Amino acid sequence: MRGLTVATWIACLSTFACSNTQETVPGVAAVTATLTPARVEAGGPVLVSYSFTPAAGSTLPADQWVFVHALDGSNELLWTDDHAPPTPTQNWKPGQAITYQRPMFVPRGTPPGEIRLEVGLFSRASGERLPLAGRDRGMRSYEVGTAAVVATTNPVVAGDGWHNAETGEGPGREWQWSRKEAKLLFRNPEAPAVLYLQVNQPVTTLRASQAVEVRAASGVVATFMLASGATQLVRIPLSSEQLGTAETVELLVGVSPTFVPAAIAELKSGDTRELGIRLFNAFVGPQEGVIPDGP
Repeated sequence: MRGLTVATWIACLSTFACSNTQETVPGVAAVTATLTPARVEAGGPVLVSYSFTPAAGSTLPADQWVFVHALDGSNELLWTDDHAPPTPTQNWKPGQAITYQRPMFVPRGTPPGEIRLEVGLFSRASGERLPLAGRDRGMRSYEVGTAAVVATTNPVVAGDGWHNAETGEGPGREWQWSRKEAKLLFRNPEAPAVLYLQVNQPVTTLRASQAVEVRAASGVVATFMLASGATQLVRIPLSSEQLGTAETVELLVGVSPTFVPAAIAELKSGDTRELGIRLFNAFVGPQEGVIPDGP
C-alpha cells in the first residue's frame, strides 16, 4: 500500500483498476483525442476531437457517459467536461469509429504550464468505469493529449450589470449572472477578432427562451436565443469597424426577459435578484483558427 493515500486506496476497492494494478480486462473500445490549439490562453477555448472505436465482438452498456479530466503536472484536477457522447453507446458497432468534436474552456484562473487530458467511459448511475484500449493512467482513466496553458493576453472584464462571481458544480467552474443589461470590456485588438461567450440558462421553469443582444458603440453586433438547459458556446465575429478606434472596447449584453428566482414558486428560492443569463467564460481572440459554435 506504500504511496497510496487513504482516499486512493478506497477508490481501488471499486470494480475498476487501481493506478498500480495491472488491468487484465480487455478494452471494449480504443480511445484517442486531439486538442486544438496545443497552446491555449487561460480563459480561452480549446477544441477536442474525440474518437472511440469499439473492439470486435464488444457490446457496450447503454447510455454511458464520457468523463473528461484536465490535470496539471502534480495530478491536481483542474477542471472537468463530462458529457454524453452524441451517439448513445448502445448504438456503437464494433470496428466503426465514433468521432466528434467538442469545445471546452480553460478556466480563467488556470496557472501557466502543461495540462494533461484524461478520458474514459462510465455509468452515471453506478460510477463504474469501462476498460478501454489506450494509455491507462490508472483507475481506467486514459491519457489522450496535452496542451500548454499560457497567460491571458487580453482579458475580458465584466463591468457594470453583473452580479458577483459564484463557484461550484465542479473544479474550475465559475460564473456570473447578468442583470437586464451588463457590460463586457477588453483592450481593442485593432484587428478583426472573435468574441466567445459560454453561457447558459439553468432554470427550466422559464416560460420561453431568452433573447440576447450584444451591442457595440457602432450598433448591434449579434443576437441569439438562449433556451434553458445545455450550456451554449456563442462565437461573435467583430470587424475593425465594430471594434471602433477607442483603446477599450465596451460591449453591452442585453437580455429579455429577465426573472427573479423568488417570484418563481417552483424554485422555492429567497433570491430577489434580477437575473438574465449565466456567463461562464468570455474570451477575445483572432479570427483565424476560430472554434465553431457548440455546447
